[in-house]
Parts: sequence; C-alpha cells; structure tokens
Amino acid sequence: MINVTPYEARTALLENGVLQELFLERQSNSGLVGNIYKGKVSRVLPGMQAAFIEIGLERSAFLHASDIVHLDVDDESAYSQQSHDIRNLLNEGSDILVQVTKDPMGTKGARLTTYITLPSRFVVYLPKGNSVGISNRIKDEEERERLSQAMQDMLENEVGGFIVRTAAEGASLSALRADIMYLRKQWQIIAEHSLHSNVKELVHKDLDLALRSVRDLLNDSTERIRIDDIHAYEGTKKFMQDFMPSRAVILEHYQSPRPIFDLYNVEEDISKALEQKVYLKSGGYLVIDQTEAMTTIDVNTGAFVGYRSLEETIFKTNLEAAQSIAHQLRLRNLGGIIILDFIDMESASHREQVVTVLKASLELDYAKTQISELTALGLIEMTRKRTRESLGHVLCAICPTCEGRGSVRSPETVCYEIFREVFRQNKQFESKEILILASPVVIDHLLDEESTSLGELEGNINKPIRLQVESLYKPDQYDVVPL
Repeated sequence: MINVTPYEARTALLENGVLQELFLERQSNSGLVGNIYKGKVSRVLPGMQAAFIEIGLERSAFLHASDIVHLDVDDESAYSQQSHDIRNLLNEGSDILVQVTKDPMGTKGARLTTYITLPSRFVVYLPKGNSVGISNRIKDEEERERLSQAMQDMLENEVGGFIVRTAAEGASLSALRADIMYLRKQWQIIAEHSLHSNVKELVHKDLDLALRSVRDLLNDSTERIRIDDIHAYEGTKKFMQDFMPSRAVILEHYQSPRPIFDLYNVEEDISKALEQKVYLKSGGYLVIDQTEAMTTIDVNTGAFVGYRSLEETIFKTNLEAAQSIAHQLRLRNLGGIIILDFIDMESASHREQVVTVLKASLELDYAKTQISELTALGLIEMTRKRTRESLGHVLCAICPTCEGRGSVRSPETVCYEIFREVFRQNKQFESKEILILASPVVIDHLLDEESTSLGELEGNINKPIRLQVESLYKPDQYDVVPL
C-alpha cells in the first residue's frame, strides 16, 4: 500500500495482512541512496585509507579505498580486488563520480562508492564491471543456468557487468534484453551529463518512492498494489505498462474516504513499532533497546506460565521470540550490531532449534544478515546491513528532557544536590538570603517530603531560604542564587 501526500510518501509492505516493512520519504529530507553525484575530493586520509568528498550536502561524504574502482594492469575492464594506497587513487581537489550507498546517519555523512550500479526490474547494471552474477535467492539450478547462459549470449563482447535480480526468475529473454538496453541508454545519458556537470552537482536521481517500491518489492507472490494518490497512480501505471505489462493488472487506485493506512491497522502497527516492548501472543515479551553502538533485544516469559515444565515454557517462548525478532528487525529497520538475549535453555537440541527458526525467519529479510552461534553466555550476536536510518530515528526526535538517556534524576536526588549547593554558595558568598529556582516537581518535594530537612538547612546556615517555581525548567534543572 502506497500513501502519497504533497509532503510525505509512505510504502507499507504487508504479508498475510501483517505489516512487514515501512518505507518513508519526506519532501524536506528525501533519501539519497542510489543518487549519483559529481564530487570533489576535499581531504585524503592515509591513516584511515579513506577520503572525504564534497557532494553539495551539509556534511562531507565518506569514501573508503575499498569502494574505489581502479583499473588493473592485466585486465583494464575488471574491478580490481587488490588493496591500494588511497594516496595513489585520489588527489585532493580532483573531481570524482560517486554513488551514495548509505544515507547520512546521526553525525555521520553519507557513504559513497565509485562502483556505480543502475537497477531495473530484472537486472542491475555495473558499467565498470565485466561479469554476470545471479541472485542467491534464485534456488532452482536449472533456472540459474538458463539465466546465466541467456545473459552470456546477450552480452557477448560487450563492456559492463550485470547482476540478475530475484524478480528475473522465469522472465523471458525479450524482457531481459529490454532491461539491458534501457540501462545501457541510461548510463550513456549519465556519463554525458557528468562531463558537463559542475562539481558537487547531482548527476542522476533515483526514482521516487512509489516507483522504487514497485521496482524493488514487486514479485510473483504480490497480489495487489494500492495507491491513494491519482498522480502517483498514473505515473506508476505508466511505469508498469512500460516495464512489467503483465503485472499492471494488480495496480489499483484506492479511492475510499477511509485513509489507506487505516486498513489492516497499519497506523497502529507503526505506533507499536516505536515502543520499547513488543508483546508476544503467548504472554511473553521482547525489550528492544537501540543505542549508538548496537541494538539489544531481551526475551522474557512475562505472563506466560506454560503447561508442562519450565524448560518447555522457556523453549516455546524463545521459539515465538525468534520469529518476532526477525519481524521487528525488518519493520523497525534495525541495522549494525544486534545482540539477542534469549532465555537460558538447558537442552542443546532446543538451542539449535531456536537458532534454526531465527535463521529461517530472517531469510525473508531483504537486508543481508550474518548470525553467530549461541555464545557461552546464551547470547546470539548478529549483524544486519544498514543503508538508511531506523524507523525510530526517522519518526522520533531525542527527548528534550532526558536528552536521549532515557531517565532523569529523581526529585529526591535533585533536592540533595540543591542542599549541597546551598552549603557551597553560603561559604563562598556573603548574602542575606538564598533563592532556589527549580521545576514544580522539585519545589513540591522540598515543601513536602523534604520540608524538615529544608528547615534544618536554614538553621545551619542561619539564613532564610526562598523557593521559586520555574515552570520551564527540566525536572532535574535548578539554580541556587545568593541574594
């Protein structure tokens, strides 16, 4: 389901009526992945074997030496896999054609590559490559051989490499040839445009969210595509008629007065995906904590008490949690290092089954994942490729009160800090009285639970203490002013 407004576009991927993934693009901050820029090398860093590239964004983008195409002496058309010194590959101030592989995240700039890739419905074109690859998701060996042979026949004596996408399974030779011709023409236009473009200028922009969704997510099992905006519907309809005419019949223009994301409770699922706890059907729950370094997921039995034994209860909770974790990783778009803390299991067979279920559930994920076996502490360490910000980072901002810590000092703690500061100020400055400015909750605590301590403090310093409420102060913010 695709929801398009003048300020925001959203795509919801549903499987069996359940929200699996959400893609969001805002007019004020659209994604950059896939865009091609004519950049300028601003700094070369030999110690990191990387360089910072100016591409017209607020922050410089990052380009590692391993992401730079360089010509081999023996094979001028191949991507060389040898390691080269960054100083031999780039010079400060020079121009370079780059493509964004990761959006800017937090304080980090965009990640770049010179391995340009241009995707279409069935294939991905590598203008500077020289080989043909087949998607690992195509399992049938006969189909893999058919596609490989067909590509070799069509690409004989031609420059450039291709990757055959999962959607190409069962595709006709004419459809593959049409995609190849389209991508070659597109690269020719990009190459010519780059010659006349200014430095830090956008050379090629990827498709908008609606068209990208159809290009990248549509497969043979897709039953329906619904779009609620007439202009996006017409554009998508033309795109599908040009590139996938046999599938255009599943496209619908959603015209009901009921918002499209209210169907199947998509809006409710989005709200739940921003919460820390995820409740399982059995009564157990997950606790998901996302930090700068990693994401941790803790599994708890919660209200689930089981029927037979403790080991059986734990095993069933972990099995359900493994499937839910795979779903939450996709839905929340959690990437980087992820630590899974399942409930400890005594049976080796149970541990193996939980890991097997987790791996099977993650096979549905479009992002690449790597999973280690259970550690001695009963943890599973895994990584998930991250190309864009997580759902929480896109839809939420850091709490202005706790500034991302997740907690603030209690009123009692703040009161005792104030008492210590009063003693400090009284010794340092001559004054007739002390003024305490604090948030309403702290002032209430001083007048109620700490009223006796406040009276004793006045006696100790032999000065009156005046309290003043500052409604704009944070719960743990205060000032002690000698008057």
